[in-house]
Amino acid sequence: MIKIKNVVCRFGNIIAVNGISLDVERGEVVVIIGPSGSGKSTILRCLNALEEIDSGEIIIDNFRIDKNQKDIHQIRLEIGMVFQQFNLFPHLTVIDNIMLAQKVVRRRSKEEAHKKGMGLLEQVGLLDKVDVYPEQLSGGQKQRVAIVRALAMDPKIMLFDEVTSALDPEMIGEVLETMKMLAVRGMTMLVVSHELGFAREVADRVVFMEAGKIIESGTPEKIFDNPSRPRTKDFLNKVL
Repeated sequence: MIKIKNVVCRFGNIIAVNGISLDVERGEVVVIIGPSGSGKSTILRCLNALEEIDSGEIIIDNFRIDKNQKDIHQIRLEIGMVFQQFNLFPHLTVIDNIMLAQKVVRRRSKEEAHKKGMGLLEQVGLLDKVDVYPEQLSGGQKQRVAIVRALAMDPKIMLFDEVTSALDPEMIGEVLETMKMLAVRGMTMLVVSHELGFAREVADRVVFMEAGKIIESGTPEKIFDNPSRPRTKDFLNKVL
């Protein structure tokens, strides 16, 4: 589903992503962990060309991203992305936030977009918030609305960029439960997260990054219980 080949991404003299190669299978959940500044979020942003790669290539469902920025529109239709900050439109109600891109990008009728949004809100337990504005929601509720907005576009892949890091601890669980639901249903997911319990429970594979490189990759059991690289062990000893 995703093929990342020797990708390099620079910001001036800083190499944020340094020759990464990674394949993600259809239906696989891959969680990327590592210290701040290791390139985790940058590689996610490269996947839908929010950041331009300097070399290498990314192929998503047979569409290619390279330095020439080919197939960008088609690729973005395949990908849903949820950020640390919710990025909801404050002047729109919950349902209008969810309907907007469906109408503009997917060319759905108002009725179709409304039906899709209502169904997804029901699934995440937010049907009672349909007509409220973002400022009336908790952080966890805002993030679940952001997830629904992405899902309403019928993506084949979901990218999550540290979506719980701005939340109070008591709000984190409800967002993770929504993500677990997607994993159970077979959504292809690439997740940058500090929630190692979530990674252990839900991930098919855990990737540890540092200094723009993949240091180690494997099943949750291998990475958390028997890491082979000293740097991975050192990191986990500090955070577990």
